[in-house]
Amino acid sequence: MVDTLYPGVGLAAASLLRRSGADVVFPDGQTCCGQPALNAGYRNDARRVARHFVDIFHPPLDDGTIDAIVAPSGSCVAMVKHQYPRLFEDDDPYRRRAIEIGDVTYELTQYLADYLGFAPGDARYAGKITYHPCCHLLRELGIDAQPRQLLAKIQDAELVELPDAEECCGFGGVFAIKNAEISTAMGRRKAKNLAASGADVVALCDVSCMTHLNGIRARDGYSCRAVHVAELLAGSPESEPADQEPADEEYPDAG
Repeated sequence: MVDTLYPGVGLAAASLLRRSGADVVFPDGQTCCGQPALNAGYRNDARRVARHFVDIFHPPLDDGTIDAIVAPSGSCVAMVKHQYPRLFEDDDPYRRRAIEIGDVTYELTQYLADYLGFAPGDARYAGKITYHPCCHLLRELGIDAQPRQLLAKIQDAELVELPDAEECCGFGGVFAIKNAEISTAMGRRKAKNLAASGADVVALCDVSCMTHLNGIRARDGYSCRAVHVAELLAGSPESEPADQEPADEEYPDAG
């Protein structure tokens, strides 16, 4: 979704890594991590995509030229770290390689805060920011303090608490498609909590949740806009799909 809908998020992530002294390499052959297929029950298709992912990202590990694989998505990182080893049998050589990849795969805010000591520098936002902890990031990866620490360093910003912050926004990948009414109801409850927080924007670490909340916002008239943490830290909080107007009537509320 970052690559095809929100390239600005990917560019912001690369910029933040470079500012922190990292040498950023983007393998052109990379594709989706395979999580949508796995969540939909297509295990064999997910395994095929995972093999491709391993083939693309593992070779550089062999000669020690890559120290980390970093993604601006907690759900993708959780897929690689926790689900890849389960896709392959013990005697499958891909299992060992998948585990090795998982060991050096990090979510963006985690890597910036824990390994690079990132300082936002002159990043500014003259308004109120609240934070929504996306489910995979919080529950599967246990990452919560790092994005909050980074957001707290943005100049001129006022951080406000989000009521019931840990409740799911309702997106849940294919859940939003198969259970659109429930997904939309959950999203609207989250939107009401965002309004109650008084925030101008809600920062989060997954563009899927961001898409869902901004769709609800556009349709229901809420003012709080969802923005990826990377964009706020890089000073470019756009968060609208590339070449696509928000709230396109072709798509359901569930995003």
